Amino acid sequence: MSNISSILKSIQTIMWQDTGLNGDAQRIEQLGWMLFLKIFSDKDKELELLDDNYTSPIPDEFHWVKEKGNWAGDDEGMTGDELLEFVDRKLFPALRNIDVSSGNRRALIVREVFEGNNNYMKSGINIRKVLNKLNEIDFNIAKDRHAFGELYETILKGLQSAGKSGEFYTPRAITSFITEMINPQLGEKILDPACGTGGYLTCAIEHLKEQANSVEDRKSIAENVIGWEYKPLPYLLATTNLILHDMEVPNIRFGDALDQPLSNFTEKHRVNAILANPPFGGIVANNNENNFPQNYRTKESADLFLILMIHLLKQGGRAGIVLPDGSLTGDGVKQRVRQKLLEECNLHTIIRLPNSVFQPYATVATNLLFFTKGTPTKEVWYYEHRLPEGQKAYNKTKPIQPAAFNPIKTWWNDRKESDIAWKVDIQTIIDRNYDLDIKNPTKQEEAHEYSSMELMELLHTSFEKSNALLNQLKEAVK
Repeated sequence: MSNISSILKSIQTIMWQDTGLNGDAQRIEQLGWMLFLKIFSDKDKELELLDDNYTSPIPDEFHWVKEKGNWAGDDEGMTGDELLEFVDRKLFPALRNIDVSSGNRRALIVREVFEGNNNYMKSGINIRKVLNKLNEIDFNIAKDRHAFGELYETILKGLQSAGKSGEFYTPRAITSFITEMINPQLGEKILDPACGTGGYLTCAIEHLKEQANSVEDRKSIAENVIGWEYKPLPYLLATTNLILHDMEVPNIRFGDALDQPLSNFTEKHRVNAILANPPFGGIVANNNENNFPQNYRTKESADLFLILMIHLLKQGGRAGIVLPDGSLTGDGVKQRVRQKLLEECNLHTIIRLPNSVFQPYATVATNLLFFTKGTPTKEVWYYEHRLPEGQKAYNKTKPIQPAAFNPIKTWWNDRKESDIAWKVDIQTIIDRNYDLDIKNPTKQEEAHEYSSMELMELLHTSFEKSNALLNQLKEAVK
């Protein structure tokens, strides 16, 4: 592990020195496509040894390692301007246009990865240095692959502070907890329709591996763990993530989950379990809201994803998802979406999280919702997750840890009301116009320490109200 860790640190140092790379997101994308190609090529070598009829979809000239002259695999190979021109003028154009007419899924993955990502490095010498460092890792050695798989999580975590790219990463503590509570089983279809970098998918894979006793069992995992992602960078990172978790051909579709009519998803598309952190706070593009029934049309992505996920679940299917406070309240379409959820599914549990869980990418309060499709909700249990004693917020240096969910796991199967757990019957929720934003009834109103941004927002709201009152007074005086 220490050797792999030092290799990774060396690569990061080289990339910091390259003038073409600006910010964490670009550095991660750059490392992403290079890693993908190295891992893919190592897997190709293994497949060629195991199957005499196997042929790599990558043309010989562009393979990481080939028999005569290696552009990447030979540490003394091409470098400088020659290497930079090869990558920009030959490698990327060739892999973006790779032949997929045979229906070869591995060929399609290569094409989709390179169509959407870029080489940002401007120094061929630096590219050579990075290639040579990657050559120190053999991804066909299980020890190397698994050690790197653990470190890959820290690479993905770097997206949290990379501006908008933070939306693609869900803290491992959350993905692990939701997966454990949903408890996917071998043979079940598991879907994440907004899979980002693949956190839920890899948790599901590892959970299912513990149940697998044969080669057939492992093959069924690869077929039944499904992801959809519509942005190139997370698609690349998720694909690499699954290959590192021994999925030879990751079952991830590159495309927007909202880009077709809801009616196109029929029984054959339905799944047993959904694990997801759908995008929230976003505005739906391309008028995709028109793909949904009239009474559920909205520009808010989280609400449309909730409708889609309810639709995609089989009868008896389970879901564990992340939603912001804003999805629990509000009238109009929002109310109708919540009513559909409560009437078609048993929303049995809402875990209320502090608003710092997704910092620094997002500071909104979030919730974990667990529901089963097929029977209407009779009561909802709430559990308020509190910060560790003495800690005011989660942050980059003190993120949420898996152990934080241990008390909830203990409570899960033996539910009792307390100062942090309460239940609400469905009639109370109906009387509230299906508002699910129900605060802890035992909690005293606490003094809140506001951030500078929160204070400015409060002042802005206060000034708006004052101006409105002033205008009313002026009208009254007239």
